[in-house]
Amino acid sequence: MHGLLSSMVMGREPNFWLVKSEPTAYSWNDLVRDGSTCWDGVRNYEARNNLRAMIVGERILFYHSNVGKEIVGIAEVSREHYQDPTAEDDRWSAIDLKPVLSLKRPVTLATIKRNPKLQEIALVRRGRISVVPVTQQEFSDILELANS
Repeated sequence: MHGLLSSMVMGREPNFWLVKSEPTAYSWNDLVRDGSTCWDGVRNYEARNNLRAMIVGERILFYHSNVGKEIVGIAEVSREHYQDPTAEDDRWSAIDLKPVLSLKRPVTLATIKRNPKLQEIALVRRGRISVVPVTQQEFSDILELANS
């Protein structure tokens, strides 16, 4: 599957993630144009803990929230968590990510909700959290939908 699932990260199976961004604030096209970005500004403890669990090389589904409501690309963690430069205290973390692949066909939230294999995906179950884990199977299912 494009080699996206086969890499090992530090001797363990890689985790997969999903991050949300309002495309009017920072879009997939912005990330592609920039080549990488600092993923900062997260102010939810669960989402922050997810950022802190990320390891360089792990894959991230990039989701446009509010406008579009669709997964549009795959990014990769390029720098593990560090002090969020937009925070005044050390409770908050940021990561760096870079684009890997634009999806051939965006996968909409409506499509995900209709798919029986994706009923437990955190995007649906934990809809208000901006950084969530994704299982390897869910990641594969999303790629399959994007390529169908």
